[in-house]
Amino acid sequence: MENKNYTIKDIARMAEVSAGTVDRVLHDRGEVSKASLEKVQKVLKEIDYQPNMFAIGLAAKKKYNIVCLIPHYEEEDYWHSVSRGIERAAQEYRPFNVSIDYVRYQHANETSYQEACGALQETMADAVLIAPNFREQTLSLVRHLKGNKIPYAFIDFNIEGANALKYIGQDSYMSGYIAAKILMRDYKEGQELVFFQANNKDNPAEIQMQRRIEGFMKYMSDAYAGVKIVEFVLNKADSVDDEKMLDAFFAAHPKAKLGVVFNSRVYQVGNYLRQSGKQMDALIGYDLLRKNVELLQSGEVKYLIGQRPALQGYRGIKALCEHVVFKKPVTAVKYMPIDILMKENINFYFEFE
Repeated sequence: MENKNYTIKDIARMAEVSAGTVDRVLHDRGEVSKASLEKVQKVLKEIDYQPNMFAIGLAAKKKYNIVCLIPHYEEEDYWHSVSRGIERAAQEYRPFNVSIDYVRYQHANETSYQEACGALQETMADAVLIAPNFREQTLSLVRHLKGNKIPYAFIDFNIEGANALKYIGQDSYMSGYIAAKILMRDYKEGQELVFFQANNKDNPAEIQMQRRIEGFMKYMSDAYAGVKIVEFVLNKADSVDDEKMLDAFFAAHPKAKLGVVFNSRVYQVGNYLRQSGKQMDALIGYDLLRKNVELLQSGEVKYLIGQRPALQGYRGIKALCEHVVFKKPVTAVKYMPIDILMKENINFYFEFE
């Protein structure tokens, strides 16, 4: 439709409702019937209505609180990157009376996650950004949010059946499939492929890692069904024990020349290779942690798959603000690119333009 400045009266006439109804929809100033709401939203979409954001921010009396349910993090790890994106969005939306609070949990710890979900239900939230962990606890949480008409978005992983307003993250299955396709470019006849697994790989919270493995195995069954795959379980808490066990593992598997780590801890294997002087033809892992990038640059890690965690956090807050503050429609899914990083292109990579 032709661009022009539409007044509330224009929109009311086109939607066949009163100007007061349009005003209530645009500024969230009272109850509106479902039929009237749908009429107004239809017109707003047709005319690509763009509100004066700064005027809304200055005039609005309502304050909006968005609560983020994410894991605890350490400096420079994956969830620290997510929080940086959240804070960037928080700064942009602060003029519109938006504040951000956090409820944090220990990743893959069911008790911690359940307690965090309970704490979140006690907060005063206008919208919630969730990094989901355990399925049943997440579904219980979203039932509470739905019952209280609190919109919520997911980042990092999407739980089917939870009907989030928006999901922002990678397609975990496809990222695993692509990881296999990239890694197997370095395969030579007779070599073994190593799955460097986390010692919590069977934890029901590790759904994303399990989906990556499913995608990886799909490609292998399609293209390299005869390749021998061996497994080594890494102990996050005991690097000394890992070193002894890796020595024994490589002595027993001299043909183990390709490796994959399905989470952000590829540095555990890369550091071992650097310190022991052993070499693999190709090692692939996830996430651009500083220690992973250093190993990519020095050659122990050949490929990293990035999933733009800061951008996930930023877009999660943006989607909730678009919906809650500005009453704009939000698309249900935004898949992050599956970025393949190598030594040759890592210095050109950035998340935000």
